[in-house]
Amino acid sequence: MNAIAPAGPPLALLAELTHRCPLQCPYCSNPLEMVRAAGERDTGFWMRVFDEAAALGVLQVHLSGGEPTLRGDLEALIRHATSRGLYANLITSAVLLDAARVRALAEAGLAHVQISIQGAEAATADRIGHYRGGHEKKIAIARAVNDAGMALTVNAVMHRQNLHQLGAMIDLAAELGAGRLEVAHTQYHGWALRNRASLIPSLEAVKAADALVAERRAALEGRLVIDYVAPDYYANQPKTCMGGWGQRFLNVTPDGRVLPCHAAETIPGLEFERADERPLAEIWRNGAAFMRFRGTDWMQEPCTSCALKEVDWGGCRCQALAMAGDASAADPVCGRSPRHAALGERAMAEAAAPPPEFAYRRFGK
Repeated sequence: MNAIAPAGPPLALLAELTHRCPLQCPYCSNPLEMVRAAGERDTGFWMRVFDEAAALGVLQVHLSGGEPTLRGDLEALIRHATSRGLYANLITSAVLLDAARVRALAEAGLAHVQISIQGAEAATADRIGHYRGGHEKKIAIARAVNDAGMALTVNAVMHRQNLHQLGAMIDLAAELGAGRLEVAHTQYHGWALRNRASLIPSLEAVKAADALVAERRAALEGRLVIDYVAPDYYANQPKTCMGGWGQRFLNVTPDGRVLPCHAAETIPGLEFERADERPLAEIWRNGAAFMRFRGTDWMQEPCTSCALKEVDWGGCRCQALAMAGDASAADPVCGRSPRHAALGERAMAEAAAPPPEFAYRRFGK
C-alpha cells in the first residue's frame, strides 16, 4: 500500500444514535463530554446517512449509543437501513427492552443483537453498571432474541473487578445460546481512562484469563465462538486500530460528526465534519481528520522504519496521545516504543494498589 492510498469503501458504520443510557458503566467508551438529547440528529438525518453509507459501499451498520433503544424511531431506522442492503446489528444494554419490542425489531429487519453483560451474577453486574435489576433483565432479553430468530452475541468487558468471573461468564453465554462471545479486556479511552486505576487487572490475572479462554475455546468449539481482545498495557505489539485509521471504519456521533474511530475526538486539533454539511463519501475519502493518520506519511520513528508499519499501522492514535502526549508517537504498547517499559510499570503499580471508587458515567460529571 502506498503511503497515502485512495481509500476503498469502509466495511462498517457505527451509528451512535444517542449518548443517553440508563447504565453508568465506568468503562464506557463514550466521551466525557457527551451529547445531550437536544443535540441528537433526527430520523431523516440518519436515513440519509444510511443511504449515503450504502452508496459508499458500507456493508454493516452497527446501531449503538449510549442506549439506542431509547430512540423511538429505532424500528424505522432499521427498516430503512435494511431496505438499502445494510446488515443491521444492534448494540444494547437490553435493560429497556421487552419481548414485544424485540419481536418488533426483528420484524423491522434487525439481524443481530449484541448484549453487554457486566458480570456473571446480579450483585457484581448491577454494581458495575450501577443499575439495579439490570442483569436479570439482560438474561431475559437474551432469551427473547433467540426466540425471535435473531443472532445473539454477548459482549463481556473484562477488568479487575469482574475478571474472576470469566469462566462463569463464558458458561452463561453458552447457556443463553449465544453464537458468539466477545471477551474484551477494557480499552482505556473515555470513561475507562478516567477509571483506569479501578479497572486495570494484574499481569497474573491476565495470564490466567488468557489460559482460560484458550481452554474454553477448545471445549466449546462448534458451539460458541469466543473472540478475545487482549489487554493493551501488557502487550508488546499494538493492535491494528480500527483496521487502520480511515481504512475500514467510520463513526457518526449523535450530533452528526463523522469520526475515523469512536475515541478520535480526544485528539486536539482535529476538525470533524458533519454528515448534514458534506456528503459522507467526501468526508470518508478526503476529510482532513480521516487523512491525518491514514497510511504511513504521518509516522515518526520507530514506526517509520518498522517492517510492521503496514500491518498494525502504528497502533492506536488515541492511546499514543493519552500515554505519550503525542498522537503521532508510536503506540506505547509497542515494544519498540521508548515509553513501553513505563507503560507496563504504571499498569502493574495501579493493579497492585487498592482500586478507588468508580467515577460512574454520568452527564456533566
